[in-house]
Amino acid sequence: MSLLRWRAAFAVALCLVLAACVTPARIAGNGSQGEFSRVGRFALTVTNDDGKQDAVQGGFSWLDDGSRYILDLTNPLGATQARVEGRPGAAVLNKSDGTRLQASDPDGLVEDAIGSRIPVSGLRDWLRGRLAPTPAPANVQRDESQRPVAFDQGGWQARLSRYDAQGPQVLVLERREPDRRIVLRLVVNPS
Repeated sequence: MSLLRWRAAFAVALCLVLAACVTPARIAGNGSQGEFSRVGRFALTVTNDDGKQDAVQGGFSWLDDGSRYILDLTNPLGATQARVEGRPGAAVLNKSDGTRLQASDPDGLVEDAIGSRIPVSGLRDWLRGRLAPTPAPANVQRDESQRPVAFDQGGWQARLSRYDAQGPQVLVLERREPDRRIVLRLVVNPS
């Protein structure tokens, strides 16, 4: 390979590595008491029983003020691809192409938009390191500080680790459906 081609290949590889490190901006809140925010990266892998695998990765930014939550999903370059806003009984998804979807259930709404379930309703609690109030969790395992580290809830097997003051920094969520397996991995940036 010529020196010029090698340099071009190196520059492209460097750009890809740097782009993979782009983190979405933290969603601006109103500073209310109890406001909760997390920013990080996600990887979603769907493996069909026939062996076909689809994978999506990018960044996420989460803001929850107690009465509503906002979830931004970004591509690996940091551009916002979708925003989910939810409150009790209502969820809205705005895509970057201007499409707007509404539903009463955020999980179903995201599934309609991207073709795979993401447990948005569970994330509201799981990102804080706590179990959601419903449905009832099963197989709960806790660490020495009594924080949940593994449990089954709402059809998802959750594994939470590397806790900081706000909650887990690593969440691995897995769901088995009749014809496929879904794995969602979230890595939260240090606060």
